[in-house]
Amino acid sequence: MIVNRLGHRSLAGMDELEYDVIVIGGGPAGENAAQYAVEGTDMTAVIVERELLGGECSYWACMPSKALLRPIAVADLTADLPGVTTAHVAPKALLERRDAWVSHYDDAGQVTWAEGAGLAVLRGDGRLTGERTVRVSGSDGERTVRARRAVVIATGSAAHVPQMYADALPWDSRDATAVTEVPDRLVVIGGGVVACEAAIWMSALGSEVTLVVRDQRLLGRTEPFAGEAVLEGLRGRGVTVLLGTDVTGVRREGPEATGVGRIHGSTVTLTTSAGDLEADEVLLSIGRAPRLDDLGLDSVGLVPDDVTGGRLPEWLHAVGDASGGPPLTHWGKHQARLVGARIAASAAGEVAWEPDREAPVPQVVFSDPEVASVGLTEAQARDAGHHVVTSRVPTSSAAGTSLLRDHVAGHAQLVVDADSRLLLGATFVGPEAGELVHAATVAITGGVPVHVLRHAVASYPTAAELWLRLLEELPRELRTPA
Repeated sequence: MIVNRLGHRSLAGMDELEYDVIVIGGGPAGENAAQYAVEGTDMTAVIVERELLGGECSYWACMPSKALLRPIAVADLTADLPGVTTAHVAPKALLERRDAWVSHYDDAGQVTWAEGAGLAVLRGDGRLTGERTVRVSGSDGERTVRARRAVVIATGSAAHVPQMYADALPWDSRDATAVTEVPDRLVVIGGGVVACEAAIWMSALGSEVTLVVRDQRLLGRTEPFAGEAVLEGLRGRGVTVLLGTDVTGVRREGPEATGVGRIHGSTVTLTTSAGDLEADEVLLSIGRAPRLDDLGLDSVGLVPDDVTGGRLPEWLHAVGDASGGPPLTHWGKHQARLVGARIAASAAGEVAWEPDREAPVPQVVFSDPEVASVGLTEAQARDAGHHVVTSRVPTSSAAGTSLLRDHVAGHAQLVVDADSRLLLGATFVGPEAGELVHAATVAITGGVPVHVLRHAVASYPTAAELWLRLLEELPRELRTPA
């Protein structure tokens, strides 16, 4: 038996490895699961990754998109504030900033972190071949890896591409964040987060952008007033938005697989309920699906629905997008920390402590204006049977928010259960929205009633004072102890 410096054991002369924990997928969720499972213990873990360690978020989603959007937001801000010189977006420098934030698509730094944390990394496709057994197929051949304790599925998700679009080789979110050839005309299919964010940076890079949205609103999972504000913001920057529009046909002569972020061939013609549209490229942004195909689930008597439904044997876990939950990095990392802690506690003959209530999942859309929300919308709360009370105020009603820029768009809203006085949900639209929502997340997680929240003093003049305005709008009987 040979033991290497990362603590994993291999059988001499055999292409077989053994660890305590195997994680299939090296995105943020996979990295966290591995780290929390073995940190502070003598256990070993390996991450099996077929692409770049760090996953979708680091190279093709959260990090590059925000690296692109922030300079654009700063330039917009300078145009709205007197006393400063108006800034303009420099496309070449913007893309260079993106490249720096994705480490030029090189994961050497992530590998150094993993090895420093005592985690081994295996390159290749991981496939279950039996209980606690994974076959890894890479450029250097195949090997069998066995887990003494647990296997974690952290394979992420992939863009949903209906057959109608497939032959035209449309862009997906990877192409949009990794853009190197900017199309003169870009049609974006969808009205969700990726569509709204990508429309901003592609427009700033010089594309004539058209959003084709099947629904009658943008950001359909948020409060209606949030989607309305984002719609106005997009149209204000010259983006054409077609709501309530169906695509019934897609034609492209001689599409070419030219590479990520490059135009994939000739002109695309889309037949829609609003008439024909022509574009140099189409960005498809209509959802993602857990990447569970070809994972070997059948070898252990499972199907993908068992993974997303949580029906797994005690040695097998799923985290992140692969689990079927909200496709958000921070949620996947939270799941991974819980799973890692459970694995570590089980190995020690203990039970990991966890809260007795389900954690709310916040989300920030880095649109114009910014949207941040957590918990239930008003409609969701009513559908769930709550006795709902809401308060809504203009985002500009707080002096600290109005100081951030001269023209403040949007509103903020709280959704409260009138019987328990607990916060059920919150939505913020406008400057610093993403920084305001965490207080709501804490309040929901901790079960803090609104009459207690009134005594959380916000500094003046900051955007956080918006909380005071919202709480003052609630009925008096909810603002005082029962």
